[in-house]
Amino acid sequence: MFGFCCKRLQLLLPSCSISVDSVTHLHCFRKASHFSRSYSSKSLLGSKIDKPQEKDGSFTVSYLVNSCGLSPEVALSLSKKRVHFKSREKPDSVIKLLKHYGFNDTYISQLVKKFPEVLGAKPEKTLLPKLEFFSSIGLSGIEIAQALCSNPSILKRNVDRSLRPCYDIIKSILVSDLEVADFFKNSYQLLTVKSVSNIARNVSVLRKLKVPEPSISYYASCQPFVMSLENEKFHEAVKRVMSLGFHPSNATTFMKALFVISITDSSKWAEKMDFYKKCGWSEDEFLVAFRKNPFFMNMTEKNISSKMDFIVNKMALVQPADLAHYPTALTYSLEKWIIPRCSVIRVLLLKGLITRGEFNFNTLMGLNKKNFLKRFVVQYQEQVPELLSIFEGKMGLAELGLGFAEN
Repeated sequence: MFGFCCKRLQLLLPSCSISVDSVTHLHCFRKASHFSRSYSSKSLLGSKIDKPQEKDGSFTVSYLVNSCGLSPEVALSLSKKRVHFKSREKPDSVIKLLKHYGFNDTYISQLVKKFPEVLGAKPEKTLLPKLEFFSSIGLSGIEIAQALCSNPSILKRNVDRSLRPCYDIIKSILVSDLEVADFFKNSYQLLTVKSVSNIARNVSVLRKLKVPEPSISYYASCQPFVMSLENEKFHEAVKRVMSLGFHPSNATTFMKALFVISITDSSKWAEKMDFYKKCGWSEDEFLVAFRKNPFFMNMTEKNISSKMDFIVNKMALVQPADLAHYPTALTYSLEKWIIPRCSVIRVLLLKGLITRGEFNFNTLMGLNKKNFLKRFVVQYQEQVPELLSIFEGKMGLAELGLGFAEN
C-alpha cells in the first residue's frame, strides 16, 4: 500500500522550480519540452496583449503556447473565456499524469484545445480515477487518449455512478474492446445509465429482426445517438422503415434508413418531399431515391439545388427523374467530383466522340478517378488534348469554343 501511494504521489507532483524576474515573466528550470522548443512566447506577449491582460493572463497564454502547443491566437482566446491559472504547479501535474498514461504532445494539445478546463482539474481526485478505470477495462494509452480527445465530456462523468455502469451494459452488447473504445469516443452526452440501457434494449429489437451483427455493432458503437432513442420511439422508427420497403436482411440500407427516419420528424419529411417535387420528382420517385440511398435526405436544399441545376440544366446530361434512380450522385462533392466528370462528358458529346447511349450516368459517376480518366480522358486525349485540363478545372468549357456559355 505504501509503495502504491508513493507511486501515485510521484505522478501527481511536478518536479520544477519557478522564479519571477523583474519583468514579471516566469521561467521554469525544468528540461525544455518539445513544445518549448517549437513555440516562442516573446512575440506573443509583445503586441497581442494589452497591459491589463498581460498582468492577469500572460502566464496562462504563455503556458498554453509553450507547454501545450496551441497557437497564440487560440491560447489567447481560451485564456479570456475558459481557463486561467497563476502558476504551473497544477497544469504541470495534469500533463505529467496524462503523459504517464500514454498521451503524447499531439494528444495533449488536442485535448487542451477542446477542453482547456482539464488543466485546472485536480489530478488525483478528478483525472486519475478515470484514467485508471479506462486502463482497467483494457484500453491502451493511445485508445484512452483518442477517446478523451474525441469526447472530453467523459472527464465530467463520475466513474462509479456513470462510467462503470455504462461500461458494464455496453460491454454486454459489444464484443471487442475496440468497439467499446469507439463507443466512448462517440457517446458524447449519452453516458448515462438510462441512455445506455436504451441502447441495450434497442439492440435486442434489431437482433430479433435478424439485422446482421456487424451493422448492429457499428451503429451501437459509432452512431449511438440513434440507438439510444426511447424504446417506444425506436419501435416506431423501425416500423416506419419497414413500411417504406426496407428489409432488415439488407443491413446497409435498412440501418441508413433507420438513422434518417430517427432524426426526421413528419413535418421535416413533408418539407423534403415538397422540395423534391419542385425539383421535378414525383412522390414515387422521391421514395425510389430514398430506398436506394437514404442519406441523400441529409443534404441541404441549397446543396441539392446547385447539383441538380448543374447536372440537369447546365450540362443537360440527364432528367430529374434519372437522378431519382441514382441519388448517390447527389451526395458527391459538386466541385471535386460532379463538375470535372460532367464537364468531360459534355465535351465528348459536343465533339461527337461519344453518344448518350454509350455511357450510363450512374456508372460514370460511380467510377473511381483512375478508371474515369482511363475511360473518358486518356482514350480521347489525341482528339481533345484539353480534356485533362477540363477535368482538373484549369480550363473552362467556353474556352473550347463549343458554343457553351458558362454562367
